[in-house]
Amino acid sequence: MSICLQRRELIAGLTGAAAWPVVAAAQQGDRVRRIGVLLPGNENDPVYKPRVSAFTQALAGLGWTDGSNVQMDLRFAGGDIGRIRALARELVGLQPDIILIGGTPATIAFQRETRTIPIVIAGVTDPVAQRIVPRLDRPGGNITGFADFGDASLYVKYLELLLEIAPGLKRAVVMFNPELAPVSSFMRSFETAARSLKVVPITAPVHSDAEIETAIIALGREPGGGLVAFGDLFVTAHRASTISAAARNNVPAVYLFSYFAREGGLLSYGPDQVDTFRRAASYADRILRGEKPGDLPVQLPTKFELVINLKTAKALGLTIPETLLATADEVIQ
Repeated sequence: MSICLQRRELIAGLTGAAAWPVVAAAQQGDRVRRIGVLLPGNENDPVYKPRVSAFTQALAGLGWTDGSNVQMDLRFAGGDIGRIRALARELVGLQPDIILIGGTPATIAFQRETRTIPIVIAGVTDPVAQRIVPRLDRPGGNITGFADFGDASLYVKYLELLLEIAPGLKRAVVMFNPELAPVSSFMRSFETAARSLKVVPITAPVHSDAEIETAIIALGREPGGGLVAFGDLFVTAHRASTISAAARNNVPAVYLFSYFAREGGLLSYGPDQVDTFRRAASYADRILRGEKPGDLPVQLPTKFELVINLKTAKALGLTIPETLLATADEVIQ
């Protein structure tokens, strides 16, 4: 069985394609359009299934059905930056009509490969600071889409949440992989916010599970430490190690994406990535119908999720304020 066929079957399985409304290909012209999709993580990671499903179902609702008038070329990079670059070259070589990208490293890789094929991003941190686009309202060039957030303000929110949950917070470690995280786009603001709240900011660059363990053990040696886990590709792929080490060392931690809290992390606050991929379908549709990506503004998240794991809070000896519980989108008992 060919890889292309396998991918097509995967997409059909994820989305229940048989239930989609079928729109005749002739509506969009006789030519079958090609959409390249690169997701940076592991194909078996359950976080990607609902994202792909949201995109393909929304696209089908707009008249573009895989196997009818579009062909989806879906690739997973397995968290490997070298493979991300290789797959970027491969997908550009297929000359698709449009490319959908999840994550910052993949976007940067595609920037190096093409300046002409339209690209829709779904989840990039501060694309202006990273020089992916010159401005949000009219990006120009071949890249547009949906950012995770536009500046460092979300990390200020993280510190406020940690202080609300753990009022004795004195030190906050921000953990990230320097090869995969856009550190420069948020670190200065994070440090400024920490000092304004009388919290000492500490950076913890990590490259392995052992380094994650070492950083969190050091943080937990004295009371008053808290962890901010950057939602980069590495930390996401190694979230089980991060969540486990934080629990063992009695460290309160806040995470970017909801699946961290659902898998045992204390608290998460950030954009709903499934919603981001759903919204990305509207831009894919508009570009396939002739609009230029450079004329479509890069949009910021409209839906954020606060998820609190009450079981983890109890294990850490923390009491979650009722006011915070009342505002949570989900409380895990």
